[in-house]
Amino acid sequence: MGCCSSKKKVTERDIKGGRSERGGGGGGGGGRNHQGYQEVVVQRPPPVPAPQTSASTQTYHQPPPQPPLKPSHPNTRAIQKPDTILGKPFDDIKHYYTLGKELGRGQFGVTYLCTQNSTGNTYACKSILKRKLVTKNDKEDIKREIQIMQHLTGQPNIVEFKGAYEDRQSVHLVMELCAGGELFDRIIAQGHYSERAAAAICRAIVNVVHICHFMGVMHRDLKPENFLLSSKDEAAMLKATDFGLSVFIEEGKVYRDIVGSAYYVAPEVLRRNYGKEIDIWSAGVILYILLSGVPPFWAETEKGIFDAILQGEIDFESQPWPTISNGAKDLVRKMLTQDRNKRITSAQVLGILLHLFITFK
Repeated sequence: MGCCSSKKKVTERDIKGGRSERGGGGGGGGGRNHQGYQEVVVQRPPPVPAPQTSASTQTYHQPPPQPPLKPSHPNTRAIQKPDTILGKPFDDIKHYYTLGKELGRGQFGVTYLCTQNSTGNTYACKSILKRKLVTKNDKEDIKREIQIMQHLTGQPNIVEFKGAYEDRQSVHLVMELCAGGELFDRIIAQGHYSERAAAAICRAIVNVVHICHFMGVMHRDLKPENFLLSSKDEAAMLKATDFGLSVFIEEGKVYRDIVGSAYYVAPEVLRRNYGKEIDIWSAGVILYILLSGVPPFWAETEKGIFDAILQGEIDFESQPWPTISNGAKDLVRKMLTQDRNKRITSAQVLGILLHLFITFK
C-alpha cells in the first residue's frame, strides 16, 4: 500500500466488506444486498472438524420417552413436542406485533417494520427462516446471537433488544427501530469527515467495543454496515447491530476461525491466532476511512487485500493526510499496530479521543 494512485474514493465496492447476512437488524435497510457491486467477504467457514468418534460416542437429540397409552383411550396418540431452536414452545409473534413493510433482506431472512399491538410503538423485526439454518452450528449461532443481544441490551450505542419469538417457519427477533439508515451509506454520501466529526463517530464505535469487552463479548465483525443511526438527524446516535459473529470471550482461549469482513479483518485473524484486540483494529480501519474516504488496505482481490493487511503499510502521504493533524494520525497508527499485544486498548482510545477532541479541526 502507500501508493496514492492505486486508491479510489470510497464506493460500495471499495469498502464494502459484506455482512453477516442474517437479514440485518434495527431497521434502516439493514441486511440488503447491494446489487451491481462485487462484495469481498470473509465467509464464515465451518469450524475445524473435531476428531472422528465412534458411533457410540456421538450425541443425538432424541425426544423423551412417551408414557404408555391408557387402555381406556385406545385411539389416543402420544404428542411429540417440536424440536425448537429457542428451547421454548412456539409463540406466534402476530399475537404481539403486526408486521409491516420490508426494511431489508439478507441470506437468512428479512427485516420488517413492526408495530406493537398493545402500544402502537414501532420496532424492527428480523425474521430468520429456519429452513435456511441447515446445520447445528447455524442454529447455535442464532441462539448465541440472541443471548448476546439480551446480555448487552440497555447499553449506550447498542440497539435495544425487545424479544425473540419462534414459530414453525421462522425465528423472529424484535429490536429497536433505527430510522436513520446505515453509517455505511452516510459515509458514501459524505466522502470523508472533518477530524472533529470523525472523532465523534469513532468515540461511539469504540464505546461499543469498550462495553462489549467489559461485558465479556468480542464483536468480531465491526464495520460501517453494522452501525445504524437512530434517526436521520445529523446528530443522531450511532447504534451497533448484528451480533451474528460475536462470541462470549473465554479467558485464555486462542481463537482460530477466520471471521469478519475483508477490509476490516485484523492480521492476527488471518494468522488464526487472535483475541478481543481484533475489534480495535477494525475500529481503526473505520477511523482511517472516516478521515480519508478510502480504506487503508485496498486491492482488487480478496487475496490482495489480505496481503496488504499482513504487510501493514499505511499510507499517510496521499491527500488528505498532509492536512490531517499528527494527533489523529498517531491514533490511527496505534489502533492499526500489527502486534496485538502492543495495540492500544479501547479505554486508551477513549482517553486519547477525549483529550484530542478539542484540538481536532
